[in-house]
Amino acid sequence: MTVCIIGLGLIGGSIGLDLKTKRFSERVIGVEKNPAYARVALERGLVDEVHKLVDGIQQSDLIVLAIPVDGILELLPFVLDYVTHQAVTDVGSTKMSITEKVRNHPKRSNYVPSHPMAGTEFSGPEAALPGLFHKKVGIICDMAMSNSKALESITNLYMAMNMRLIFMSSKEHDLHTAYVSHISHLTSFALALTVLDKEQNEKNILNLASGGFDSTVRLAASSADMWVPVFDQNRENVVEVMETYIEKMTLFKDLIQSGETHQVRDLIKKANIIQKTLRLNPWNQK
Repeated sequence: MTVCIIGLGLIGGSIGLDLKTKRFSERVIGVEKNPAYARVALERGLVDEVHKLVDGIQQSDLIVLAIPVDGILELLPFVLDYVTHQAVTDVGSTKMSITEKVRNHPKRSNYVPSHPMAGTEFSGPEAALPGLFHKKVGIICDMAMSNSKALESITNLYMAMNMRLIFMSSKEHDLHTAYVSHISHLTSFALALTVLDKEQNEKNILNLASGGFDSTVRLAASSADMWVPVFDQNRENVVEVMETYIEKMTLFKDLIQSGETHQVRDLIKKANIIQKTLRLNPWNQK
C-alpha cells in the first residue's frame, strides 16, 4: 500500500512515522506547500518522498488530509475529483462543515471522515512523535456514507496505530469535541491572557508558576492557524459550551464572594468525580 499524507505537521508527520514503524505501508508520500516543512519531513524520515498534490493522489492507495480544517474544507472536493479507487480521510477537529461540503460529490463514498484524538501543543514536522496515537481514540464518522473498501482501509489505518475506534455521526462528533477538546483550548487561551495581563504589573506571577499552572496553560501554546478555523466551523457548539462554562465560573465567583465555603466544597467534590471516571477507562492505563 502507498499512503499519501497531505500536510506534514505534527499530526501528518506522526502518522507517517507510525505507518513506517508499523510497516502498514510500503511507501509514504508527502504533500506539503511549505518547503521548510517538506525538507524537515524528509530529513526526519516522516515520509519517503514529497510530491505535488495531484501526483501524490494518483500514486497512492490511501490519502490523509492532515491540514487545518479551513484547508480541508477547500481542498477535499478537489482531492475527491482526482480519486479513482483510493480511500480518503481527513483528521480535522470538526466534521459537520466538511462532510456537508462534499455530501453530493460523486466520489463521496471514497471518503471516510475521521478524527484521531491525539496531539500536543506544538506544531510542524519537528514536533512529530512516534507512538503519538498509541491507545488514543480514533473517531470514524457517518460510516454508512462510505463504501466498504474505503471504510476498511481507514479502520485498518487506525488499528495499525493501536487506536481505540469509536463510531458516531458528524453532528455528534462536533458536539462532543466541543465539550472535551475545544473548550479546553479556549479556557487555556483565556487563562494565559488573564495571567499575562496581570503579570505586566506583578512580575513575580510567572516566577511562582509551577507544575499545576504549566499543565493548565499548556494548550495556550497551540497554533492559532489551527484553532481559529475550528472555533469558527463549530461555533454553535463552542458557544453553547462556553455559556455553560461561564455559568459555572459565575457560580464559583458568587459563592466565594459570599463566603459560602460549604457550597464551594460541594462543587469541588462534585468536580473530583471526573478524574475517577477517567481512571476507570482501561484505555487510559499505562
